[in-house]
Amino acid sequence: MADYDVVIIGGGPGGYNAAIRAGQLGLTTACVDSRATLGGTCLNVGCMPSKALLHASEMFEKAMGVDFKTLGIEVEPKLNLAQMMKQKAESVAGLTKGVEFLFRKNKVEWLKGHGRIAGPGKVVVRAEDGSETTCGAKNIVIATGSIPAPLSGVQVDQTRIVDSTGALSLAEVPKRMIVIGAGVIGLELGSVWRRLGAEVTVVEYLDRILPGTDAEIALTLQKSLAKQGMVFRLGAKVTGAKASDKAVALSFEPVAGGAAETLEAEVVLLCVGRRPNTQGVGLESVGIAPDRRGFIETDHGRTSAAGVWAIGDVTPGPMLAHKAEDEGVAVIETIAGRAGHVNYAVIPSVVYTSPEVATVGRTEEELKAAGVDYKVGRFPFSANSRARINHEGEGLVKVLADARTDRILGAHMVGPDVGEMVGEWCVAMEFVAASEDVARTCHPHPTRSEALRQAAMAVEGWAMQV
Repeated sequence: MADYDVVIIGGGPGGYNAAIRAGQLGLTTACVDSRATLGGTCLNVGCMPSKALLHASEMFEKAMGVDFKTLGIEVEPKLNLAQMMKQKAESVAGLTKGVEFLFRKNKVEWLKGHGRIAGPGKVVVRAEDGSETTCGAKNIVIATGSIPAPLSGVQVDQTRIVDSTGALSLAEVPKRMIVIGAGVIGLELGSVWRRLGAEVTVVEYLDRILPGTDAEIALTLQKSLAKQGMVFRLGAKVTGAKASDKAVALSFEPVAGGAAETLEAEVVLLCVGRRPNTQGVGLESVGIAPDRRGFIETDHGRTSAAGVWAIGDVTPGPMLAHKAEDEGVAVIETIAGRAGHVNYAVIPSVVYTSPEVATVGRTEEELKAAGVDYKVGRFPFSANSRARINHEGEGLVKVLADARTDRILGAHMVGPDVGEMVGEWCVAMEFVAASEDVARTCHPHPTRSEALRQAAMAVEGWAMQV
């Protein structure tokens, strides 16, 4: 039986970053993961392959539509879906091999197989052939991530009814697609297949898209996606889905009451969220009881069992790769005797539709509910010179600041490549900046980032470009 300072169960962004940091700090480290490649859901069947298809489909639509013609570029593009999928797979393979390299560089051992806790300080690894080995660990980190949530009456078969994994590998573009769920994953993947030629209808239980996002920003995105051709059926409860060889009949009814309806499509994409992957991890062997949703409660990463830690999607909070990464680093640094810390008030979120949505901090609705006196600064991308020149004038930047101290409380954006700009707000908020700090910071011209400065100026009513 090998002994380690740290054994991490799960090789996703939380797990592999924790393992790398542990190796950097000189801890003997092993990471248990059963996939053929490291990287977890994010690298293999989530964040990265979806971004590869989002980028490729955006390029295809630009070439097909008015964008290129407006710029004086005339082409006749033809979709080669097989090649699009091939380049996606090649990109993903490169990234997962990169994680393997980083493991070797930092002396992290990859234990291939399914890991489970078998009592205090013990982890059993079951290989693909069924054989089992046991290793000792001074510290065990649970980083097993999440899996797609099911929906009663809708049975995923990965042919006609697919989840987020199946939607990344369709063999052909469906004529019609129904997306169940207007969250981040549903909107992103729905937009991929709409751009490639599918008629996409989004059916959502709530009366809005992107629950939890600032309402003004969510509505702005909805209008933009609707203008692109995406159809929204909001306030609708799905009651069943019946698949045949060629199509799916999806039944739903108004949440507020009314007549039931049925829609048909070649493919139905189920995206109603994700749930923590805590089954079969051996929590009971160390006395850990997850809550009714399957989450493990922690205190700065510590579970109720001594020497057992949990990070990422198995813990409460946003299910985001970068949140898991921050938690993984913080836990390892705490184990190593350092001051590990995660600022949960400054964790950004991005929706990679076109236009993108990027947010950090508290929403206007949250501030109102908490009775916080705040100020708002807004600036539209239609007034930003670089966005206008690039024919990307949709959307806006919105910043919320404390009415008394001017401290930035939240920033919410919808527009071109805002996911690349939200980091500026994160840095400002980490350093407890005021909106005036951003307003008086010189930004390069002409760039889209000037919209951030103008929105900060607008908090005090002196935006100069609108």
